[in-house]
Amino acid sequence: MADLDIREIHILRGPNIWANYPVLEAWVDLGSLNDASSDEVPSFNDRLKTWLPGMIEHRCSVGERGGFFQRLDRGTYPAHILEHVTLELQNLVGHPVGYGKARHTCVEGLYKVAVRYMDETVAEACLRTARELLMAAYQDEPFDLSSALEKLRETTDRNALGPSTKAIVDAAKERGIPWRRLQEGRSLIQFGQGARQRRIWTAETDRTGAIAEYIAQNKELTRSSLRLAGVPVPEGRVVSSPDDAWEAAEDIGVPIVIKPLDANHGRGVFIDLTLPEQVTESYHQALKEGSAVMAEKFIPGVDHRLLVVGSQMVAASRGDPAIVVGDGKQTVTELVESQLNSDPRRGELETCPWDKIDTLNWDPVIITDLQKQGHEPGSIPKNGERVMVARFANWAIDITDEVHPSVAGHVVTAAQTAGLDICGVDVVCTDISKPLEEQGGAIVEINASPGLLMHLNPAVGKIRPVGEAIVEMLFPEAETGRIPVIGITGNRGKTTTARLTAHLLRQTGKYVSLCSSEGMQFGDRVVHTRQGAKISGAHGVLLHPWTEIAICEAGAETILTEGLGFDRCQIGVVLNVGHDELGLAYIDTLDQMAKVKRCVVDVVLPTGTAVLNADDEIVADMAGYCKGSVVFFTREKPEGVVLNHLETGGRVVLFRDELIYLTEGGTERLLMPLNEVAMPTSGYFDFHIEDILAAVGTAWSFGLDDELISEGLRTFPGKN
Repeated sequence: MADLDIREIHILRGPNIWANYPVLEAWVDLGSLNDASSDEVPSFNDRLKTWLPGMIEHRCSVGERGGFFQRLDRGTYPAHILEHVTLELQNLVGHPVGYGKARHTCVEGLYKVAVRYMDETVAEACLRTARELLMAAYQDEPFDLSSALEKLRETTDRNALGPSTKAIVDAAKERGIPWRRLQEGRSLIQFGQGARQRRIWTAETDRTGAIAEYIAQNKELTRSSLRLAGVPVPEGRVVSSPDDAWEAAEDIGVPIVIKPLDANHGRGVFIDLTLPEQVTESYHQALKEGSAVMAEKFIPGVDHRLLVVGSQMVAASRGDPAIVVGDGKQTVTELVESQLNSDPRRGELETCPWDKIDTLNWDPVIITDLQKQGHEPGSIPKNGERVMVARFANWAIDITDEVHPSVAGHVVTAAQTAGLDICGVDVVCTDISKPLEEQGGAIVEINASPGLLMHLNPAVGKIRPVGEAIVEMLFPEAETGRIPVIGITGNRGKTTTARLTAHLLRQTGKYVSLCSSEGMQFGDRVVHTRQGAKISGAHGVLLHPWTEIAICEAGAETILTEGLGFDRCQIGVVLNVGHDELGLAYIDTLDQMAKVKRCVVDVVLPTGTAVLNADDEIVADMAGYCKGSVVFFTREKPEGVVLNHLETGGRVVLFRDELIYLTEGGTERLLMPLNEVAMPTSGYFDFHIEDILAAVGTAWSFGLDDELISEGLRTFPGKN
């Protein structure tokens, strides 16, 4: 058997026994390394510290910088080291995470290693690479860390959220708004839940219309629409041939711009053209990038990108041209490499504010601009001669605070004329701090799904909170997108309690969705599936656009292997903790199982309630972990924890003499006799009494009055 054998990997996508956020859990068999203390393996610690010096920042249980290295020197074991190496590799590929745990199981040499992650595919790749690195360190073999990190970064680029999407997600998390990625490898995100959800795909939202996108893509339609709305735009028209393009140039007046009708990212845009041969060549190049070609009046000045979110201009960036200065020795290509591409702000990664200029496959637009200056890539500029290489290469210079109010007004009008809720507006003018009308400036283009990186990581100037602006537009003021979520767990009775609770809460008139081991139910529609009690069941009811109340059964196996399907809940119900689920995922004691069941209590919102079985001592003890209020239910005479709870004004659902009572503080009132409840409550079904009391406590916590609760219990379609 291999050492450090990764037997199973569980992606816990929701709150779990380790933490209230997603973690990766690996079951690792140490094999012959079970007793390999780090202080006893020759030179092991030196190799590890040399390869990963950044782990000096890991505080570990010592609680201070260098804490993990202290543990290494004193002696620690492979599972613990695997945890820290996996975390460090995630840090090195740009995913800063700090939480990790390693715990032994009841099986000799088998450990559970848990680490927090930002992207599950990246985390798994880091775990497997960490295992390879450690094996090399234990066996005193070389390890090519540079190559390993390059592969991990490629995995990160393919799978992780891009910087624009991540900025929006981070802003949502700061507001307490739940979110979920709807497809791995895509920036398609659901914010909020059920009927209150919103969605984005990078910088597009679920309210970015196809018509608005079409208008933005069609540059002639954009130009004519904005002109009618009183927005300054250049004169121009669609042209059908090179001769027609030159005829348009003569009508408009040179210099002109030739560009594709429907391309983006500046592809095929040729500016400042004055000669027929320039227009002809540019026409053919532009036609390669779009379905037709436009000719427009050239607007002198500087390019700017202004970002509109909703009804506000929230950020602005200037795009200076990229220029090289000749030395009489180097070619243009060599100057680009030495003066431009050597700048650390240029690179191929999304985190770089500027792109490198491709000197192997020159952009035809750049070639045209060079030729207008009398140069080719291989020509040698004179000493001190300034050569403009790329007009659009130096974006990400923040000028938000310089924008004149009338310019901001124009770009908002432009975005709203097209119908875009998020829009990048391209403005050309000599001075952005003055009205466009005073200087002959104009809006030359609008863009759906604009890039946000230039505002998040400017090469020069302030970082702008564009993610926060988008989230504020999606969820104004104090909205969080949350609907009431009720999580129900226990050793037995979960499904009955969930069904009864759903029946009671439908009396509110709200659309109730339910997922349980019997399947899923959306309103009155039942979907039979074995996945109802899995995490996908919870995701399904929270994805349904009509769901106003979600009731989710959460069994031990699901919590242990997938995590909860919700990040927080309004009401968390725990019925009982028993022996018959022991053995799942190496959980072999009631205390360990209690921690599993307690997950739904741990995530109760401060404004929410935990509904707990006071007759089960393990469950009753969970009250101390609830951030909200507590409602106990009991079949026993109030004493101990229940009596103390009542004396402090707490609420209890009490079953006595075949009657159900609601007690609060020093008051008690009869709800109804048990024999009026429409479900079996005798013989083998005696345990349903707990289910009834739990459902009553949940409905009471939700705010249902006594009459509605009683009526619901009498009409539940479950009586034999």
